[in-house]
This record gives sequence, structure tokens and C-alpha cells, in this order.
Amino acid sequence: MKHIVLPLTFAALIATPTFAQEADQGPSLMEQGLELFFEGLRDEMAPALDDLQQLADEIGPAMHGFMLEMGPALAKIAAEVDDWSSYEMPEVLPNGDIIIRKKPTEAEQEMPKADGQTDI
Repeated sequence: MKHIVLPLTFAALIATPTFAQEADQGPSLMEQGLELFFEGLRDEMAPALDDLQQLADEIGPAMHGFMLEMGPALAKIAAEVDDWSSYEMPEVLPNGDIIIRKKPTEAEQEMPKADGQTDI
């Protein structure tokens, strides 16, 4: 839903001055309301956007270094994995190793586990 609303919102912001110019009248009540709404939204979002910019400035260099070092390895892994939904969440072991287990298929889930004995 957000993917549709955001482009429509920007289209409305861009189109608003055009409609006002074509009508040779002042902006309609709808246009005035839309302007006030987006002005309020801008004012409310400004502190959050400033905080986000500050965070990006702080972690940007570290992320850049991480991507330079780990980027090729992550690209190799991404090329080998066809469907990420067939894997469990990564698990970090006490020694620092990271394990990403493959989820069991339906056939593996239905198969009973062997208890070490064989029926004859």
C-alpha cells in the first residue's frame, strides 16, 4: 500500500501548483488543505529526518568499511542461494561461529527418526 500512496502523494504535490495556475483562481479548499497537510507533515518529520541524517553520518564510514571487506563474500553467498525463505534464521554459537540451517522439507519432516534399531 505504501508503494502506491507515496508516488500519488508526490504527484499531488507536484500537480497542485499547476491546477491553481490553470484555473486563474486561488487554490481550492482541497488544495489549501493538502498544502497545510503536507506542510504539517514536513514539520513533524523534520526532527526524525535530522536524527536519521545524524545516524547515517555516524555509522556511514563503518558501513562503508564493512561493505568493502564483506561485500564480495556476501555477493558470493547471495549468488549461491536461490530461495532465502528455505533457510532458518542465523544462529550464533558461543564460539562466534554463525550457522544458517536449511529448513527441513515436508518429506524430511514426515520421515521418522531412526532410533538405532532395524525392524526385520
